[in-house]
Amino acid sequence: MISYLKGIVASVQTVGTSRVILTLEVNGLGYDLQITQRLAKQLPDAGVVTQIFTHMQIRDEVPFLYGFGSAAERDLFRHLISVSGIGTALAIAMLDTLELPELVQAIVAANIEMLIQTPGVGKRTAERICLELKAKLIEWRKSAGFFVATGGPPARILKDVQMTLFALGYTPQEVSHALHVVSEDIGLTKDAYVEDWIKQAIAYLSSSEAISHQL
Repeated sequence: MISYLKGIVASVQTVGTSRVILTLEVNGLGYDLQITQRLAKQLPDAGVVTQIFTHMQIRDEVPFLYGFGSAAERDLFRHLISVSGIGTALAIAMLDTLELPELVQAIVAANIEMLIQTPGVGKRTAERICLELKAKLIEWRKSAGFFVATGGPPARILKDVQMTLFALGYTPQEVSHALHVVSEDIGLTKDAYVEDWIKQAIAYLSSSEAISHQL
């Protein structure tokens, strides 16, 4: 089992419409790893040494390597593909749609509306992921070294706030970050109305601070 590889970024290529392949040169050998689009944007320039955590899967006697920026991300990937009906492509898509803490939070909180923002994840699939992984992730997140953020609207209005912001074209990452900022920095109380959360979130998302965060 290969836990991680440390080597030089040789190249990053997009294959087809979504598969991103990183070629990492390690001691004169080139390893091809499928990675998330998010990780591709975070990689150093070609020729710079980096460490990539790996997961190897063998299909039809052919080994495939998947690469991740952290051990926690790799482990969450393994949790996802353990769910019936979730393959590697869908697991990577979920990691690309939501940042690690946000994805864990969505599963633990059974936030179906957030999970179905990933292309290919329908309501039944999202419900199955929550059913099979919620208890495991509650324990796992402690050993992984991070905790799920608690900021944001209360559960009774969260869905309405999120769906309105999604309908306006904001991404899951933008919505999650904005609601956290509105809760923690702006200090909007949890008993505020749906309209108040939406108004404050849009105001933040339209600000220069939010734009710089996205960059």
